[in-house]
Amino acid sequence: MKKVLLIALVLLSTKLIAQNYSPSATNIENRKWFSDARYGLFIHWGPFSIPGSGEWVMNERKLNVHNYTNLKDFFNPIDFNAAQWVSMAKNAGMKYITLITRHHDGFSMWDTRYSDFNIMNTPYKKDIVKMMADECHKQGIKLYLYYSLLDWRREDYPHETGRTGQNSGRKGKGDYASYLQFMKNQLTELLTNYGEIGGIWFDGHWDQTAPEGEKDRSSRIDWKYDEIYGLIHKLQPQCMIGNNHHMSPFDGEDFQMFERDLPGENKSGLSFQTASNKLPVETCETISSSWGYNLSDNHYKSTAELVQMLAKAAGLGTNLLLNIGPMPSGKIQPEFQERLAAVGDWLKVNGESIYGTQAGFVKPQDWGCVTQKAGKVYLHVFKNTPEINLNAFPYKKIKSAYYLQDKKALKYSLNKAVLNVKAEIGSQNPDQVIVLEVQ
Repeated sequence: MKKVLLIALVLLSTKLIAQNYSPSATNIENRKWFSDARYGLFIHWGPFSIPGSGEWVMNERKLNVHNYTNLKDFFNPIDFNAAQWVSMAKNAGMKYITLITRHHDGFSMWDTRYSDFNIMNTPYKKDIVKMMADECHKQGIKLYLYYSLLDWRREDYPHETGRTGQNSGRKGKGDYASYLQFMKNQLTELLTNYGEIGGIWFDGHWDQTAPEGEKDRSSRIDWKYDEIYGLIHKLQPQCMIGNNHHMSPFDGEDFQMFERDLPGENKSGLSFQTASNKLPVETCETISSSWGYNLSDNHYKSTAELVQMLAKAAGLGTNLLLNIGPMPSGKIQPEFQERLAAVGDWLKVNGESIYGTQAGFVKPQDWGCVTQKAGKVYLHVFKNTPEINLNAFPYKKIKSAYYLQDKKALKYSLNKAVLNVKAEIGSQNPDQVIVLEVQ
């Protein structure tokens, strides 16, 4: 009885420790930087790009491990240029890059000792993560690393309880202790050999839960996040941790993400969670309809859609992580390049209304949205509208009102917390920003 009680106390104390994560000072500083950054580039790329059918091709085409593994012999991205990729992101006004290092297909984009299914065993034989890390550090762009928690190839992943990867030909039973050690080994490599990393972006937790929207979404396995998160924060205390589990943040996480939805929306059917009011929040979305390279995807969001998405995200106090899915060769489609450059041009003029701002005092409206920072309120006007009216304006006095683009003064009135601005907005600019200097 005493032995059982002792074990229970140990387990309880371990749980209490796991639930009392205290971020380091450098982590808090990195969170502030992240929130101010507001805009990043997501890159889905790897051997899954070769069939041209998106990053889920192994699961969707029910490919077994043997046949899928053959893709590594075809992956030779001779057009990949890390300097060009990072410069493109920087010129687009993006402050960080989140790079796929290992997706659900289990392929590692770096020189890892713990899996033969990696970039060094392709015809290319160069460490993609190292080249991107070196270039990001050189150009002053922070690097975040996507890492899949699930694996459609490995026998030791608990595949028998997973929602996906059931046609890959695995017959045995998973061994999570072995798989956990494998992940720890790889994460140690990523956080030891590539300089400072801004954060780890986990994905795949949902493979071991009921579908999104179900009442009980508890995991069928114990992922032992206290061990995984503890290792990361020990290796690089400033490194932020996010987990795309489509739930409220777990203890030990440093930012929350939404997939294909802005907080408060649920167009994708993945976002039933409430946005955190304690942690930085990020939403990830695609320029086309696909994450990974897809030959049949001809839908590309317009520059106006992307600018307004970025503004609405900032208006909700949220970052936008905008995705591209490069070709297998390493070339980035002109449709992606053109749109990123156009958003970058808009940010060169209007960036102060996005970077370092807080959520607006009202949620996004039909006409647009609001962002704010000390002494200034920014009205992002999307539509051709003669005037804007806002109730419960939280400031006592407006010192001036003008267009951010050309500083042209605007007429306004503020009476009993009701604001009226004569907008005179044309239809050429996808987001005409009005600045209100307030006190």
